[in-house]
Amino acid sequence: MTAVISRRHLLSVAASVAAATPVFAGDKTAPVAATDAGRVRGRVENGIAVFKGIRYGADTKPRRFQAPQKPKPWRGVVDAFAYGPSCPQSDTGDARYSEDCLFLNVWTPTLRDGAKRPVMVYIHGGAYANGSGSHPHYDGVNLCKRGNVVVVTVNHRLNAFGYLYLGALSDSHPDSGNAGMLDLVLALEWVRNNIAEFGGDPNCVMVFGQSGGGAKIATLMAMPAAKGLFHRAATMSGQQVTACGPLNGTKRAEAFLKEAGIGIADLKTVSTKTLLKGLKARDPINPAMGLYLGPVLDFHVLPRHPFFPDAPAQSAHIPMMIGNTHDETRAFIQADWAYNLTWEELPKRLAENVRVDILPCVVIAEYKKLFPGITPSDLFFKATTAGRSWRGAIEEVEARARAGCPAFAYQVDWAMPGRDGKLYAPHAIDIPLAFDNTDKPGAATGDKEAARKMATVVSETFIAFARTGTPNTALLPEWPRYDLNERATMIFDLPPHLANDPRGTERRIFEKVPFIQWGT
Repeated sequence: MTAVISRRHLLSVAASVAAATPVFAGDKTAPVAATDAGRVRGRVENGIAVFKGIRYGADTKPRRFQAPQKPKPWRGVVDAFAYGPSCPQSDTGDARYSEDCLFLNVWTPTLRDGAKRPVMVYIHGGAYANGSGSHPHYDGVNLCKRGNVVVVTVNHRLNAFGYLYLGALSDSHPDSGNAGMLDLVLALEWVRNNIAEFGGDPNCVMVFGQSGGGAKIATLMAMPAAKGLFHRAATMSGQQVTACGPLNGTKRAEAFLKEAGIGIADLKTVSTKTLLKGLKARDPINPAMGLYLGPVLDFHVLPRHPFFPDAPAQSAHIPMMIGNTHDETRAFIQADWAYNLTWEELPKRLAENVRVDILPCVVIAEYKKLFPGITPSDLFFKATTAGRSWRGAIEEVEARARAGCPAFAYQVDWAMPGRDGKLYAPHAIDIPLAFDNTDKPGAATGDKEAARKMATVVSETFIAFARTGTPNTALLPEWPRYDLNERATMIFDLPPHLANDPRGTERRIFEKVPFIQWGT
């Protein structure tokens, strides 16, 4: 079955497309926009004005581990034709990486027409360690054309450059543990100050992000510096219930400095490559893992945990959509052993991967009751997804429900093609769906008819949420706010349908033990 598209919806889409037709569609002159730092020249791609690599912050290298600064104004017109560098994340010397990385990208149907379009600001994933806003799957052309919206993607400082906590080791680095978050605040301030020039509404800004991007959004919701800079929030398989504590953050900084072979006094002068060596340290809190560097509860930039002990009051009024995929961990754990587990091997593998302090034998017994005939490998993926990957989403959405805050929950069940049918609906499958980018090379969804139909449903949902603060569209059944009685969850599949507490039995298995987010 497929979703039935109503006549009302078709008419609304037609009107939206007509409104999105750019005034310069037949003009060979490149679009030029004025920002508060200077003018930038973009290009027209498929009828959309595209500006890549707009500088929103100054070079961070002279001010390592400090709050970002606005760029110095420039004269003339600067070309915005190519993506800016990403934060260093490998020591290969790749020219795409630079500490001068505070750049953003804008896609818009039309400049300066006063239309006040919804603004969709995407924050990329990659935990807090890697990634950029320039991935092809984040291209905003299709979203602009479909929804008559403005799309923004952003680069910011990552790993040690953005989250190395030096506050307890040096009085001169008070912002170091959250510098990457302050970069995002500066980017959102740029949106507030400049987006009207690009046809967007600074009072209708949605932040959305997948994986680490969603975690960054959850953190922004508890940061005083971010208050008032966005008006809707959507997180896709990314949660941040608790931040790294300052004592653990200090231990991680000490491990980093030791691995890099430097002291505090060397931080300003050593090469970027030397700093990257520090990332190879083992985590002193969990030596079995690589070094965790993420937001820090410093009682300064971040005065509280993002979603503990409750939903932050400063963002209580902001509608939030919180989603996960049905088979998250099939994207992370693709080794052959995971698909060939025996019952004898399963307890050890669960203990290593579920990231919840619970007896594996208890989990196995419960799942065998719930799913008679289940294989060890299927049980492994179900339990690791439930205990490790969407437990944080449940903590967040239920904290908001307890506080009476507007929250909407979704789950992607639509299964990706290929890979011998092993991955089903894994982590990140909702990226090309939300961006309507199933046609991009490497999209996990593929680009067949079913994928395009699913992308229509999901992208229209995100557009509606950006525009109105509710995700309801004519393509979905009525989607109520999440509450603790029904736990209404939209299931993105063909057809989409609403389910109450769709995996409640699994939820109840893991709610018996405290949730402690990795990195805390």
